[in-house]
Amino acid sequence: MTHIPLSLYIHIPWCIRKCPYCDFNSHAASNGLPEKQYTQALLTNLSNELPHIWGRKLESIFIGGGTPSLFSAESIDELLCGIRALLPFRPNIEITLEANPGTFEQDKFRGFREAGINRLSMGIQSFNPEHLQALGRVHDREEALRAADIARTAGFDNFNLDLMFGLPQQTLEQAMQDLQQAIALNPTHLSWYQLTLEPNTLFYKSPPVLPDDDLVADMQLNGQHFIKRSCYAQYEVSAYARQGFECRHNRNYWEFGDYVAIGAGAHGKLTNPADGSITRYHNYRQPAEYMQQAMQGTARSGTERLAAADLGFEFMLNALRLRDGFPVALFTERTGLASDYIKAGLEQALQRGLLDVEGGYVRPTATGWQFLNRVIQLFLED
Repeated sequence: MTHIPLSLYIHIPWCIRKCPYCDFNSHAASNGLPEKQYTQALLTNLSNELPHIWGRKLESIFIGGGTPSLFSAESIDELLCGIRALLPFRPNIEITLEANPGTFEQDKFRGFREAGINRLSMGIQSFNPEHLQALGRVHDREEALRAADIARTAGFDNFNLDLMFGLPQQTLEQAMQDLQQAIALNPTHLSWYQLTLEPNTLFYKSPPVLPDDDLVADMQLNGQHFIKRSCYAQYEVSAYARQGFECRHNRNYWEFGDYVAIGAGAHGKLTNPADGSITRYHNYRQPAEYMQQAMQGTARSGTERLAAADLGFEFMLNALRLRDGFPVALFTERTGLASDYIKAGLEQALQRGLLDVEGGYVRPTATGWQFLNRVIQLFLED
């Protein structure tokens, strides 16, 4: 089997309270956190996944949630030590922890750094007090500003800020102020994306008043120009980075790499080295049920082997999110299929001026980037 990068995703599902826009598997931590029990369940879960990934090394680890920074530095250290005992790491592995500014304490984050976390992803979303309140965030503007300083003092020289636009009753000026403030904190990476109303959220059931489509388009255009002038390169739909600081873990998703997943509700994707088949799976969602099942060696609640007919769409759904596109050879490398499987879609996209294919590389055109969903639909099997 051609070398396919392997990442590890770890889901810690608890947060201080559920935000009204959040559709992730997260649960308010009302009665304390079962850190010891959950950490043991995670390590047992990983141990039971080992037969699917024998002989492979981890390129990256991402601890997401929820709010993983609610866990103590001691628990994160125990978790990472346990993972090291089970799986080899690539040199200079990227290990990211998601963090909420409302949970930042200097000593705690120094402990995270000492445990081996070398990248933070901070959920800022906005610096505007009214918008923070509308979004149900537990931090305020001052805590958001202080978080970046605490991260640097704790030894983190690589951190992402998550920021949203198109917020309830947000103006263009307010969106740009948020962006300017974020960049003034000099993060190495910026995730900047539009608020969307997802099913199974409070905002979906009781929609707030959002800016109209024209105003949102102005926010996006003005924001992208400002980000570019600030020396951040857009490398994915909503991801911008200083040179050399792209998120390696997320790139592995978009380049259709493999990722083993542990934790409540976590989703994984693995390639079978024997026959090249690709399997997606997911774990039990409810934390208590997940912990019980994980300790019994049955953390997975569902598994699906991807059919060859679906792989073209699955691959393009991810790879076309990359601003600079991908080499055609990557399709065969990551799916095991000949490029003929995407030939018809590529020809249609070329005829419509949505994709360029040059030098063995596939890239969205300016028009294709603007209408990316339409491009991806061309690769759906009839």
